[in-house]
Amino acid sequence: MWEKDFDVNQISEIRTRTSVFFGAGAINRIDFIAEDLKAKGYDKVIVMSGRNAYKSTGAWDVVEKAFIKHGIGYINYDKVTPNPTTIAVNEAVKMAKDFGAKAVVSIGGGSPTDAGKSVAILLEYPDKTCEELYEFKFVPTKAAPIIAINLTHGTGSETNRFAVVTIPEKNYKPAIAYDCIYPMYAIDDPALMTKLSPKQTRYVSIDAVNHVVEACTSKVASPYTVTLAREVIELVAKYLPIANESPENIEARYFLTYAAMIAGVCFDNGMLHYTHALEHPLSAVKPELSHGLGLAMLLPAVVKNIYSVKSQTLAYILEPIVPGLKADASDAQKAADGVYNWLASVGVSEKLSAEGFSENDVDNLVNLAFTTPSLDGLLGIAPTAATKEVVAEIYRSSL
Repeated sequence: MWEKDFDVNQISEIRTRTSVFFGAGAINRIDFIAEDLKAKGYDKVIVMSGRNAYKSTGAWDVVEKAFIKHGIGYINYDKVTPNPTTIAVNEAVKMAKDFGAKAVVSIGGGSPTDAGKSVAILLEYPDKTCEELYEFKFVPTKAAPIIAINLTHGTGSETNRFAVVTIPEKNYKPAIAYDCIYPMYAIDDPALMTKLSPKQTRYVSIDAVNHVVEACTSKVASPYTVTLAREVIELVAKYLPIANESPENIEARYFLTYAAMIAGVCFDNGMLHYTHALEHPLSAVKPELSHGLGLAMLLPAVVKNIYSVKSQTLAYILEPIVPGLKADASDAQKAADGVYNWLASVGVSEKLSAEGFSENDVDNLVNLAFTTPSLDGLLGIAPTAATKEVVAEIYRSSL
């Protein structure tokens, strides 16, 4: 059993801090949140969003009404894109400062949430830039309050202390993790997610699966992360095919949203390693690449690499999608093939070559994995020795 992978003398830090309003109709709790913000003196906010989803889902109608009712002034930065950049964050910070914003409300998936967390820090450090934040030129200990209204079931950013922003001129896509950017409140309303496209539905759900595979096999994993990981994979295995077939099925969206939320808690505790450290260079070089797709293309090779040292845990958590795995190194290839077959069964069979990557890109990707700020920290807690040769082999096996 997976319990054998843990040393009872290892001390684990188990974290969960954000208050999440969860369930169909949860968007209506923004009225309570707005009342609370006003009572605490946060009477002006910047809203971080993309161009369309915050309105097309119906979220904005409810949020704007609550702001007006409780006398909260607002300004909207609606230019957040997938894989948000430091350029966009700096623009939003200037807008927020000029307006006098005291808090940040993000409406969208991981990109608006991560950009919003970054804005929240920089509002408290007006002499700093987003580039300085993501190149670790300073260590923030405070941020403006953050309210995260989540519109996708994948990122988990609404429940944790992580944020990711790309520095485009360097092809860096670092991650930060600070206690000051736990959202004060989050809203996870599956009724807002029924309009996700089929590709988005698949990619964000696969992101959640990657979160837990890494979090329960890292050097800082705990039994808590294993428990959450198994639950996430069971839920995604059961409900992603239903959402693929019936996008408006609220029950499927509910449990996929729950899976993504607890996956966010899972990697807040167990952190991440290979697939995220190696995906960030992919989408830094090709910003149009969906994060979830990049992770999917890397996952089988990562599972093969780590199976020899984490077979007990992986055999247990992967059972819903790859049944019958033996808990020893001899099943590493079977585990990798099984994960790939499951991904293909839910509509994601691509390899890196299909997205324009080739052998000629491997050296640059390896270099970015080891030079992008923060990624060395993820590689350092991988369960196997993350040498440049190992990283190169994972990329090559994923082509």
